[in-house]
Amino acid sequence: MKLDFLGAAGTVTGSKTLVTHEGRQVLVDCGLFQGYKNLRVMNWEPFPFDPAKLDAVVLTHAHLDHSGALPLLVKRGFRGPVFATPSTIDVCRILLPDSARLQEEDAEYANRHKISKHRPALPLYTEDDAERALRRLEPLAFEQRTDVAGVLHLRLRAAGHILGAGSAELTSGDTTVLFSGDLGRPDDPIMRAPAAIERADHVVIESTYGDRLHDTHDAEAAFGDAIKRTAARGGIVIVPAFAVGRAQALLYAIHRLKKRGAIPDLPVFLNSPMAIDMTEIYHRHRAEHRLSPEECSGMCHVAKMTRTVEESRALNALRYPAIIVSASGMATGGRVLHHLKALGPDRRNTIVFAGYQAGGTRGARLLAGERSVRIHGEDVTIDAQVVSLPGMSAHADATQLVRWLATAPRPPRGVYLNHGEPGPADALRQRIERDLGWSATVPRLGQSVELA
Repeated sequence: MKLDFLGAAGTVTGSKTLVTHEGRQVLVDCGLFQGYKNLRVMNWEPFPFDPAKLDAVVLTHAHLDHSGALPLLVKRGFRGPVFATPSTIDVCRILLPDSARLQEEDAEYANRHKISKHRPALPLYTEDDAERALRRLEPLAFEQRTDVAGVLHLRLRAAGHILGAGSAELTSGDTTVLFSGDLGRPDDPIMRAPAAIERADHVVIESTYGDRLHDTHDAEAAFGDAIKRTAARGGIVIVPAFAVGRAQALLYAIHRLKKRGAIPDLPVFLNSPMAIDMTEIYHRHRAEHRLSPEECSGMCHVAKMTRTVEESRALNALRYPAIIVSASGMATGGRVLHHLKALGPDRRNTIVFAGYQAGGTRGARLLAGERSVRIHGEDVTIDAQVVSLPGMSAHADATQLVRWLATAPRPPRGVYLNHGEPGPADALRQRIERDLGWSATVPRLGQSVELA
């Protein structure tokens, strides 16, 4: 069996690992590259394999850095099945068309305002491409087993992180390779803890937070303090948030803060059609998370849902304290860019980043202290206060990743670290070798590994 690391190697985006076995090919995840331009341009390059000859795809979860290139894969000839949990499929039905729609809108905006170097600017893929990709999805419940490409057995095991997220277990004969996907936190306020490892001869594990521990301070209380400070000076809180997972966690935190009177009763707006639909999915899949029906209802009703473009534009004209939660989470695109452009220059306002910000993204640059970002071809000065809430991340930290590995009944023959920047990935490699005594490797982008 051979693994080719074709994405999320040396970076946290573009997850793609090609598994080749007995002449068949299975791709684990098919994500978009995000962040630095030298990564984003890779989305436009040909896949390093023939999509038409690919036998199947396995999705660990629906975030765009794991699923966002599926429409492109289908556009370029893939016709096989895509295995995913039912809740991941529900999320993809919202997320992939929305991703395509945003790309089409961005291309149209660039052409209308002549701000692109390309004539004309084109979307990476369209809504029609996304709909064709959705027709390839085949549901596989947690713990259910199925044959893949006639040579492998697949089982998806709960990984926490977001609804539907699973670790992918691929077995052939006596050899099992376990792909962690993105692992959630055992203490996550919404999602349940990841399932322990039952069997793994080789493990491919994410390393997003491989060099750090989550802040032990109360992230919810820190969020409340930022809201109170902003309201006191008559400002607006803008929260870039991933529509899948993070937006719901933030709404739940706002619901709890309001319920106990920790923040003023400010109007809250959820300005992301995709995130609005996601809150309804949380109701349908309550068995996968910790929230009671009452808590789920509180999360879903704490905000006014903003669906139309006109409603979205009206938020930029607010003249009273409020909270705006809007995608995308790293400020790489979506409606939040219009809010940052309109509200970012006002020092009364606050921009809150909750969770990891990949290198090269506007979120990472603002947290690093930059006070000018380029949005829609213009340099925008940001005088608003910028606040980081790293404690609200949905990723396991370094200790939690090592503890998950330690649940394996016996040491695996190999551990491969992906989905991490070089520093965090290598720090986790050293910790695995030190704490567990196991050999670990950080593959390079494009590297092939033959499994014993």
